[in-house]
Amino acid sequence: QVQLVESGGGLVQAGGSLRLSCAASGRTFSNYAMGWFRQAAGQEREFVAAISRSGITTLYADSVKSRATISRDNAKNTGYLQMNSLKPEDTAVYFCAAGPVAQRIINRYDYWGQGTQVTVSS
Repeated sequence: QVQLVESGGGLVQAGGSLRLSCAASGRTFSNYAMGWFRQAAGQEREFVAAISRSGITTLYADSVKSRATISRDNAKNTGYLQMNSLKPEDTAVYFCAAGPVAQRIINRYDYWGQGTQVTVSS
């Protein structure tokens, strides 16, 4: 089992930045790829970014590609999502997830955090 806890969400004005963190415990964090997903009110959960176990490979959704950076520190068992130039449409609950491979498909991830709310005001 891997336990994941997100933090760093909050209220930010449009154009601002946030860094989300995902702290992992349980099994060895470096054995898992990590993904970030988000779910806006009334909408399905969607892929945001993913990073491989080593951190070498990253994937991004087109909607955030130029504004987001995913990273990880395996020594600290923590993953990160830096979001810049935030827009109101980025408002959502952001979830981190762990799985065998960095990919965009939600149901390929085995472990999920509880999420952290990001609200972007216009």
